[in-house]
Amino acid sequence: MPENAPRPLAALAALAALTVPLTACSGTSAASDENVVTVYSADGLKGENGDGWYDRVFEDFEKETGIKVEYVEGGSGEMVQRTVREKRNPQADVLVTLPPFIQQADTKGLLQKYSPKGVDQVSGADKAANGTWTAVVNNYFGFVHNKKELKRPPATWEDLLDDRYENKLQYSTPGVAGDGTAVLIKAMHDFGGEQPAMEYLKKLQANNVGPSASTGKLAPKVDKGELLVANGDVQMNYAQSKSMPNLGIWFPAREGGRPTTFALPYAAGLVTDAPHTENGRKLLDYMLSRKAQQQVSEIGGGFAARRDVEATDADAVALAELMDGVEVFEPDWDDIEKNLTSYIDAWKSATGS
Repeated sequence: MPENAPRPLAALAALAALTVPLTACSGTSAASDENVVTVYSADGLKGENGDGWYDRVFEDFEKETGIKVEYVEGGSGEMVQRTVREKRNPQADVLVTLPPFIQQADTKGLLQKYSPKGVDQVSGADKAANGTWTAVVNNYFGFVHNKKELKRPPATWEDLLDDRYENKLQYSTPGVAGDGTAVLIKAMHDFGGEQPAMEYLKKLQANNVGPSASTGKLAPKVDKGELLVANGDVQMNYAQSKSMPNLGIWFPAREGGRPTTFALPYAAGLVTDAPHTENGRKLLDYMLSRKAQQQVSEIGGGFAARRDVEATDADAVALAELMDGVEVFEPDWDDIEKNLTSYIDAWKSATGS
């Protein structure tokens, strides 16, 4: 496992839920006394059958506190956009997204400062310097392939241009899905800049099925053989592979180069003017608790955000082996957040999307 990779651990999933009452109050209002907390989150931590990290954490949290978790799920960009639309009348208490959307949420003033208990055990790269968000589950970007149809995954980006992948390859939409945006980030790194990355993605479009707002919906298609290859992330896909036997995780390399990836943590923050601020604080504390963090690898297939939680379960060992030999690079998130719109526009222009 790479030296800078977080230690694998604990669990993932979620509860079903929809909306909360249209009350927009500060943390000192009567609304804060209501036994509810609303979470807007990127997909991936909720189990297909109620067996994910969110499912376990939310159930245990409600038992211990009496606070019911209302859950709304979508792509990272989608969840930020929804929170922006509701800025004058916030409905969410906690926002969980992948980078660079958590940075975007912070820039837009959607997050208030709060340091959950245990945040001192989260590495500096995995939390905001200004105290507005922290990783709760560490993760890495990756791809999936159908192990039945492809005995070995395609080793390189260039392999994906082969005719055999025509209409058998799909990646989620950059700017909407966090993992879709990650395709751009990895391509720009691996190809050495925006222009060569866009030139490649223009060629790849000949094999691409088309847009998808949700990355989580692609893995089942790969498992069934409807697709041979799709993008994803290690945590979500590892968790899915337990019920999808044909799913394999891999990391593309440039021709002649090493496979690469980068950290793509699920990062959580307390929403500005949240209707149930105190309950949101309690949930963030619980998500970073040692108990919850020790469930990340075993239940959710992810990596603990806390450095003082070391996983030794079979899933943690398997995850470490999966990451062995993969080069982990660190994106310039400030640049990506600042220029995200132009990168997305360049991708749309290159692919005709």
